[in-house]
Amino acid sequence: MTPAAGSRTGAPSPAAAVPAIDLRGVAKHYPGSVGKAVHALGPLDLQITSGSFVAVVGPSGCGKSTLLRLVAGLEMPDDGTMSRYGTPLDAPSHEVGIVFQEHVLFPWNTVLENVLLPADVLALPKAAARERALRLLEMTGLAAFADHRPQMLSGGMRQRAALCRALLADPRLLLLDEPFGALDALTREELSLELSSLWQDLGRTALLITHDIEEAILLSDRVLVMSPRPGRIRADIAVDLPRPRNADTPRLPRFQELKQVVRDIIFDRPRT
Repeated sequence: MTPAAGSRTGAPSPAAAVPAIDLRGVAKHYPGSVGKAVHALGPLDLQITSGSFVAVVGPSGCGKSTLLRLVAGLEMPDDGTMSRYGTPLDAPSHEVGIVFQEHVLFPWNTVLENVLLPADVLALPKAAARERALRLLEMTGLAAFADHRPQMLSGGMRQRAALCRALLADPRLLLLDEPFGALDALTREELSLELSSLWQDLGRTALLITHDIEEAILLSDRVLVMSPRPGRIRADIAVDLPRPRNADTPRLPRFQELKQVVRDIIFDRPRT
């Protein structure tokens, strides 16, 4: 891939000193079936450095997706404070791109038209948006499929298109809610490596929610391990593996060591 504007080369920006995400004492409750509130998340503190890739893993129902919706501004906490790049985080923002497990592409639109949808919503200049959309499709290997309908693509190709759509407005923060969870293992590994390369080229901040420990380690700088509900951060593990990463990275002894550390924490196994 050809490095894009915002590449991770060169000295860090002074803005990097301001956290991309800063959560302080954040907690979330939901109404229960018998009127008693369900304590879903927190309280927790979380700071994410600008330009970093953070993955969140944990058991089902631990509040991972709730955390992502809070960071996206789609929900507000019941307690605590949140900021995004130094300003209050109290609503969705065009600075945030989101990729969900389901691609949510409109079947009556072409791939290019689907990728361009945010341009209409955000009133982006049409010519520049089209140029960026075509460039993103080229970077993700979809240039030859720009005029195809989504139903003509494989599952992995649809998720690539969804990723391009999320990146169209050049968001500073990319949120990924198990984007490859419905794919087969081989396609999932292929797209994880492509995402890692794309993230390095674009130099954006990323937060990934996943059940897959290997995916979390392969992609991230940090792996946050969540506790069962109410979800709290049990461990914050630095992933000290060299970049760029490739298909051989999971074979490294350090990768396997990190994988075992994360598994032991999730399953509450004592470390020897």
